[in-house]
Amino acid sequence: MHENGSVAAPRTGAAPWWRDAVIYQVYIRSFADGNGDGMGDIAGIRSRLPYLRDLGVDAIWINPWYVSPQADAGYDVADFRDIDPRFGTLAEAGQLVAEAHEHGIKVIPDLVPNHTSDQRVWFQAALAAGAGGAERERYVFRPGRGPHGAEPPNNWLSVFGGPAWTRAADGEWYLHLFAPQQPDLNWAHPQVREEFASILRFWFDRGVDGFRIDVAHGLVKDTGLPDLVAPDDPGHRYPDGEHPFWDRDDVHEIYRGWRRVADEYPGDRKFVAEAWTQSPRRLAEYVRADGLHTAFNFDFLQCPWDATRLREVIDSTTSHLSAVGAPATWVLSNHDVMRHASRYGRPVQDPVPGQDFRPRGPVDPELGTRRARAAALLMLSLPGGAYVYQGEELGLAEVEDLPDEVLQDPMWERSGHTEKGRDGCRVPLPWSEEQPPFGFSPQGTTAGPWLPQPPAWKDRTAEAQAGDPGSMLELYRAALRIRRDHPALGDGTMRWLASPKDTLVFTREPGFVCAVNLSAEPWPLPAGSRALLASGPLDDGRLPQDTAVWLAPGAGASAASL
Repeated sequence: MHENGSVAAPRTGAAPWWRDAVIYQVYIRSFADGNGDGMGDIAGIRSRLPYLRDLGVDAIWINPWYVSPQADAGYDVADFRDIDPRFGTLAEAGQLVAEAHEHGIKVIPDLVPNHTSDQRVWFQAALAAGAGGAERERYVFRPGRGPHGAEPPNNWLSVFGGPAWTRAADGEWYLHLFAPQQPDLNWAHPQVREEFASILRFWFDRGVDGFRIDVAHGLVKDTGLPDLVAPDDPGHRYPDGEHPFWDRDDVHEIYRGWRRVADEYPGDRKFVAEAWTQSPRRLAEYVRADGLHTAFNFDFLQCPWDATRLREVIDSTTSHLSAVGAPATWVLSNHDVMRHASRYGRPVQDPVPGQDFRPRGPVDPELGTRRARAAALLMLSLPGGAYVYQGEELGLAEVEDLPDEVLQDPMWERSGHTEKGRDGCRVPLPWSEEQPPFGFSPQGTTAGPWLPQPPAWKDRTAEAQAGDPGSMLELYRAALRIRRDHPALGDGTMRWLASPKDTLVFTREPGFVCAVNLSAEPWPLPAGSRALLASGPLDDGRLPQDTAVWLAPGAGASAASL
């Protein structure tokens, strides 16, 4: 690795860096607290850049750091051109970008184009303008239905629960697909498009390497605002492109314009879309040659621990994306879903259509950890790029017993206290020491972390795991080192090899095989093969259940012959 403090070696070859980058997601308020107020910040990120360098990642994606009232953890942006004082200053952001680049790490901020904060100057002007005011055209205002317009304009529902409309003081209603503090923009308005092109240039001029696009599938709405066909059935499927506000075909025109902006700059600037679609074929529409560069693979994230289902998702993803010349990206967790160490420890892991992906039922922590280790080797050996959510390299599980009084996710309030929401995957990281705040805040700090950390995390700190060859942290470090150095890994192709039921075995040339055993029977490793890395102990030349291994063929053999 880079224990000597050296800069990560750049990848060789002419392919753009983003085609096979491993990108680490920094949920800024929970990564590291530099000023002692109990909330993560830019100073905290800067202090941990050597850790990220030594982990072996290529880039960091930073969740929203802009000026915001924080009604939805920063996804309600009031000013896209400045840093929220909770997190630092614009000058500090520039220092972070420069220092990250010195460590060989690229920086990708989050961008939230579907909506703004209700405190943004534009929206305050819209409220002041009154019905019919030109300022309202940049958002989605409509008169209500029923007597005196007292009913919402249609039956659309908020992702966070309840109606997607709130009534202004003058009687008109405004659309918010998320919280009422997050009014949706009208992307048919030229000023909205001009504003975001300007925002892109503002940050590209300051050296950022790309953007993650929040709710990339939601910007364009059916102008007729028709009622949902089945509002009580979140899993109802519309014909492709015909949902009134998700994944409409006209959204791609917006991103073609953004691609032209990115292409004005040197260094292969990139976009990654958070686009929830009905199929990999629809996802591929976002990453055509003149559109966005990459998109998150949520089918892989949501797939249960089942060999047949995983293979179907891998095949479908690679075939549809390669058909448009785009790489796949693989992800196991993020700030919106239950951590996979907890998902995989449950007997039923399938998502409920249209609902937050948080499987219910008792969890087996040991089973979840064992599968999470195997899943990491599977993900990091697949062709394309990968995302690592902060803390997964420490083996962190979901914190499912947070007291009600500390919950801050708007989903908790909007659901009438029936859905605890996403705070359990957002608990601040444990870095060192034997008790909270586990090095998250500077020593001597009196303010506790913004969400409480479990005392049991004392065994999960980065300090406790460093140097322990059996730890999750050292597994990730070793995997990322091999991935960087092995010529077969990263962008490229794969080929399945014959294997028993409930196993996944594939080769990548030159000279690499990944095998994952999801069956109850140990799988004998091929004769002459050599283990490069395993997610758990091997059993006398056999691969145990819920274990993965990376193999190299023996002398004179090829991977395909194993």
